[in-house]
Amino acid sequence: MSLVQSIGLFWNEADVFWGRGSQPGAIYGLPANNVTADPIDFREQVGVYVLYADYDLIYVGQTGSGKSKLLNRLKQHRTDDLAGRWNKFSWFGLRRVLASGELSNVNQAAHPELADVLNHIEAILIHAVEPPLNRQGGRFGEVVTRYLQWRDDRLPPTLEQMVLDIHRKVVDDT
Repeated sequence: MSLVQSIGLFWNEADVFWGRGSQPGAIYGLPANNVTADPIDFREQVGVYVLYADYDLIYVGQTGSGKSKLLNRLKQHRTDDLAGRWNKFSWFGLRRVLASGELSNVNQAAHPELADVLNHIEAILIHAVEPPLNRQGGRFGEVVTRYLQWRDDRLPPTLEQMVLDIHRKVVDDT
């Protein structure tokens, strides 16, 4: 049994829909090995997360204590003393994604072997910090799925998307 079930590395804070009015926020991701799959919402994920200013690590935290889940913890950091000091985050989740696209109950996991726990702790640190002398990547094993961030459709277009749209219109008009 694996300790870490799913991970997301260096996701952009600006690509998260944080919620508005009665609309709950969401943190969407796609399996790195199947980017045509339906997006999965990781807002309720529990585990360890890391905040970065660009790619410089500035904070490490955890989710899962009490009612604190990934989206809520990240939202807190947008208004606390870390506000404006981070723009990327990585997460290492203990809840696996079920075939339905829902997250499993973290209490359903059996106790992993000590060697697996140590490999996962080392892998979290290697992926979070990216130490220059570690030549190997972290060893999560085959049961851990990496997810790529998916930008929520409810967000306005990015500056890059607007420039591309203007460029396309200019090229099409000539």
